[in-house]
Amino acid sequence: MDKDKLRKLLRDVAGGRMNPDKALESLYGFPYENIGCARLDHHRHLRQGFPEVIFGQGKTPAQIARIFFHLARQSTPVLATRATPEDFRAVRRVLPKAVYHAAARCIVLGEPTPVQNSGPGVTVFSAGTADLPVAEEAAVCARVMGHQVDLVPDVGVSGIHRLLDQGELLRQSRVIIAVAGMEGALPSVVAGLTARPVIAVPTSIGYGASLSGIAALLAMLNSCAPGVAVVNIDNGYGAAAMADAIIRTGREA
Repeated sequence: MDKDKLRKLLRDVAGGRMNPDKALESLYGFPYENIGCARLDHHRHLRQGFPEVIFGQGKTPAQIARIFFHLARQSTPVLATRATPEDFRAVRRVLPKAVYHAAARCIVLGEPTPVQNSGPGVTVFSAGTADLPVAEEAAVCARVMGHQVDLVPDVGVSGIHRLLDQGELLRQSRVIIAVAGMEGALPSVVAGLTARPVIAVPTSIGYGASLSGIAALLAMLNSCAPGVAVVNIDNGYGAAAMADAIIRTGREA
């Protein structure tokens, strides 16, 4: 249940086009619904601007499909992250229109409502090709949230001219997400080249001393460049959610 649907429902009741009992029936499970394996937060869209997202890792395909089905009854789009092909097959059996983004490991149902109609939105820079799964997750999630997204792969600091060639995106993007493993230097360099907010995403990519992303995480937290916020290791969805909050808050101010 999003704000637009709730406004329409209230207008229909006020205008006599729907009786109160029918309106009450449509709010079944509001603001949350207990389906046994989960308690679904149908109020999330009203509070935060986007519906509850399913974190697939650790859940069975049957649980994901069940949660997906019940969320879709209330509103779309519905998004699941860290989903496997097996999870997608289970979802598609109950919701044939669901789409699987294999590179991002995301399942999506429904079309987003654009937050901005034109102009630059979110740019996702990936330091290396090995960081792309996390960058793809950030890009898919930001698109589902209604944003225009540019994904630019393989612009790490070992060949910094590749990043410098992206001057227009650096200047015009509303928010930049910088995804990097190894030593995690990309967000600092990006933030030194733009006045836009930069969301840093450390990845678990790297040799032994990278400590599965901890080295990149600490480097990003210690960035000397201003305007850098850091999310957890491999958390592309978290970066997209932060970018969404920055843009929505700016539009509402």
